[in-house]
Amino acid sequence: MHYLTKGAVAAVAAIVATQAAAQDYELALSTSQPLTDPLVIAMKSAEEQIEKRSDGRLAITIFPSSQLGEDNDVLEQIRSGAPIAVLVDAGRLAPFQEELGILSAPYLVDDYTDYAKITASPVYQEWADELAENSGLRLLNYNWFQGTRQMFTNKLVETPEDLSGVRVRTIDAPGWVATIDAMGATPAPMAWSEVYSALQLGAIDGAEAQLTGAFGIKLHEVTTNVAFTNHIQLFTGLVTSDDWYQALPEDLRLILDEELSAAGEAATAATVAKLEEVQREMEAAGVAFNEVDEEPFRQAVDGVYEELGLSEARSALEPYIDGDQ
Repeated sequence: MHYLTKGAVAAVAAIVATQAAAQDYELALSTSQPLTDPLVIAMKSAEEQIEKRSDGRLAITIFPSSQLGEDNDVLEQIRSGAPIAVLVDAGRLAPFQEELGILSAPYLVDDYTDYAKITASPVYQEWADELAENSGLRLLNYNWFQGTRQMFTNKLVETPEDLSGVRVRTIDAPGWVATIDAMGATPAPMAWSEVYSALQLGAIDGAEAQLTGAFGIKLHEVTTNVAFTNHIQLFTGLVTSDDWYQALPEDLRLILDEELSAAGEAATAATVAKLEEVQREMEAAGVAFNEVDEEPFRQAVDGVYEELGLSEARSALEPYIDGDQ
């Protein structure tokens, strides 16, 4: 069983109490990213627009930096009906809907823009509907690009062999653990908020992360090298309680859907625009960046699809990724 901190429980309780008192609707937006991240900035804009368009009937409160607890814990609270939406990658949803794990599979697409084809497909929509029906988790959207995952270490990494014996932090979800293991490293799943101190203390040797997220928690202070492995295009989506969502009046559901989708697009554009700036600042801090031959890494992780039971899901999406449908 998962538990939130006392402060998080109190925050959620306050949301519920306020909702009941005002006879309106409130939603907490939870994310592991800090206030300065493009994703949180986009959430703030959505907050303003939703409250404006709904004339205050739907209020949004943003909780950055995992203030409501780690993502897996928040998902359990949502399943219990808490009025929260958490921004997560699909790897965390795979235990509830196996096929969705494909969205965070390694080297699924060559470019992040291909994800729009996936999420517009009837195959994806069917999986999202089944997720809601079977687990009570409503996937509102999946268009928040956080960046391409790279390998942050204190040694030069050029091939999978260079990762042998290297303890690398990754997301605590089966697909992520399997990917990092296949790439040659020793996966060390842990909370994002713990990564800086774990690197500082030597509990881990590296972390796989996107540039903007890594810069947000100052990984450039505790690592010296970034290898452009480009192993996963990290998209995330907002997940809320299906019961809570269905209880919203239709006009509020429309406002919520439109504004949160627009916020995802804005966050994606801002993330892409910030990548070069972040790399320059990391280089100025002494971090070295190097390109790698991706082919050995692609070959190393190819078996992950079969290991996770995602081969059929991969085949189902290929026509849409290739643009044939």
